[in-house]
Amino acid sequence: MTLFKQSQNHNRLRIEDGTEVCHSMLKLLFLHGWTSVPGGVKPTYLKNAGHEVINPALDDDDFDLAVRTAQSEYEQHKPDVIVGSSRGGAVAMNINSGDTPLVLLCPAWKNWGTATTIKPNAIILHSRLDDVIPFSDSEELVANSGLPSETLIAIGKDHRLADPEPLKAMLEACEQDNPNP
Repeated sequence: MTLFKQSQNHNRLRIEDGTEVCHSMLKLLFLHGWTSVPGGVKPTYLKNAGHEVINPALDDDDFDLAVRTAQSEYEQHKPDVIVGSSRGGAVAMNINSGDTPLVLLCPAWKNWGTATTIKPNAIILHSRLDDVIPFSDSEELVANSGLPSETLIAIGKDHRLADPEPLKAMLEACEQDNPNP
């Protein structure tokens, strides 16, 4: 796909066969993991798919400061979806985000913060082979929240979820409620 025209909330994309499509641009707040930095593989993938990605630097040493930073970014930008990776997932669970959907990637909720449930419009992507955050933590989170098992999608080969299949699943999860992806 090639981006050839951009307006405030829509991108005109030309796919390989020359077909033009209108793609609604989402505003995504991407909260990175512990010792990660803005501009990594996952937020870049979302940006390259035509979405606006807000990707603040979160403090690694002070969780409360990371939450305050995320809350401020949320209030300033009013994103359509919040994506939280590992510790960033715990940050996402601990901000006041109203009814904004959450896409959580291997959320480290047992390691940081006080939130023990997620809202109904959340999706979790987690690898059963994750050697950093146990897959069972996400199973427990879904159970704590009283949500259906389909809320948790087992995908990927490791904690990073940076391979093509989980990247595509992350994008699809972000776009799933968008009327014109």
